[in-house]
Amino acid sequence: MNRRDFSKTLLIGGSGLLFAGRAVSAALQPLKIAVVSRTIDVNGRAATVFGLTGPDDRPGLNLVAGETAEVELENTLFAETMIHWHGLTPPWVQDGVPNLPMPLLKAGEQRRYALPAGRPGTHWMHAHTLQEQNLLAAPLIVRGPEELARDEQEVVVLLHDFSFTPAEELLAKLKSGNGMGMMMNGMNMQGMDHSKMSGMNMGDSMTGMDVNDIEYDAYLANDRTFNDPQVVQVEKGGRVRLRIINGATATAFTIDTGALDGEVIAVDGQDVVPLKTRQFPMAMGQRVDFRLPVPREGGAFPVFALREGGAQRTGIILATPGATIGKFPDIGETQGPILSQAIESGLMAVQPLVPKAADRNYAINLVGSMQGYEWGMQSSADLLVRQGERVVVEMRNHSMMTHPMHLHGHHFQIVAINGQEISGAVRDTAFLPPMTSIAFAFDAVNPGKAWAFHCHHLYHMATGMMATVGYEGG
Repeated sequence: MNRRDFSKTLLIGGSGLLFAGRAVSAALQPLKIAVVSRTIDVNGRAATVFGLTGPDDRPGLNLVAGETAEVELENTLFAETMIHWHGLTPPWVQDGVPNLPMPLLKAGEQRRYALPAGRPGTHWMHAHTLQEQNLLAAPLIVRGPEELARDEQEVVVLLHDFSFTPAEELLAKLKSGNGMGMMMNGMNMQGMDHSKMSGMNMGDSMTGMDVNDIEYDAYLANDRTFNDPQVVQVEKGGRVRLRIINGATATAFTIDTGALDGEVIAVDGQDVVPLKTRQFPMAMGQRVDFRLPVPREGGAFPVFALREGGAQRTGIILATPGATIGKFPDIGETQGPILSQAIESGLMAVQPLVPKAADRNYAINLVGSMQGYEWGMQSSADLLVRQGERVVVEMRNHSMMTHPMHLHGHHFQIVAINGQEISGAVRDTAFLPPMTSIAFAFDAVNPGKAWAFHCHHLYHMATGMMATVGYEGG
């Protein structure tokens, strides 16, 4: 499928939830998941949005590590849709991208899936259409015996950016040509100067950089703004595993744990060597797990999601019994940090790829601009692999916006940032700030004719920043 065909299919489907459900075994009856319409309150105004309800009619889904879950998905909407299992690695036919290869799920239709849960981790499921903007998403959490036995409380947070304006209208405005971004399409594969690229970190002054292209009506954490946040009761002296999913369509955040000293223990559902930090950048589609100790004296502890380059924020409050809950406006005193790769360069996977020489290498340019709102991926060759190969892909961002790049059906390890080799985290989504590069390696162990590989900024994907990785012989 070419870029234009995919974009056309995506447009068909235009117009926070706490996890729920039981862990499942393949021996049980199929898990029933429904695509539904629902109503939430956004700053005192009713909003009709979509959702994914699992067992017991509650949002989200829990799976058992190492097992294959039999899932029955029902579309109760009056429109077609398609759901992608972000973070899982099912067979290509069940991946959940329109016409790659399955058609959209028709109104009233049911479809069966057999989803291998894989290792424990924080994942999510979401529409692979413009319906994602209308909150068609939910957590998908995989646990094993160790996770269930740990003496810690789990809290799952799904972040969203929300607009009362339909997604199709938002996209039309973006394509109207009013953007002020710098046109970078003229650069070619050989034109990249890595010495200059590595020196242009996000801490530098970058004239023409575009941080956000949509001003949303609200930013949500589990369907709620920070004017009326979710308050989660926690134990004094206890320990919290905070699983955060950035389900926003066009907004990156920095997670700020405030007064709580925590450590990052996983990204994109993959364990990392614990990293002590109170702030962590998250682009769209990414996940992060924090382990947070609650002080013995107790209290109320806000956890913020700070909008990149803006004063808006959302989040939740962790509070011990009897604690006084303060008011935290959804507009902060300072702007959220601009995302950089500084923390990424220090992450190390607990289970990295086995050392192996690359069988294939690809270089991809990320190009486009706000002017005319056209985005794309340029490669000197079709992205083809052979079963069992080690593949290394270098991505170079020639545009003036950050791009979170997601590869379906595989997990990859970050092996270089701005030309500097590292042994980084294992992920499925990696972000590139303007004028930076990242290289990742993956093993070709999940055959498919055309695995989606795209920017997880919904409107960049819809306007062309989409490619596929195919296995020779299908």
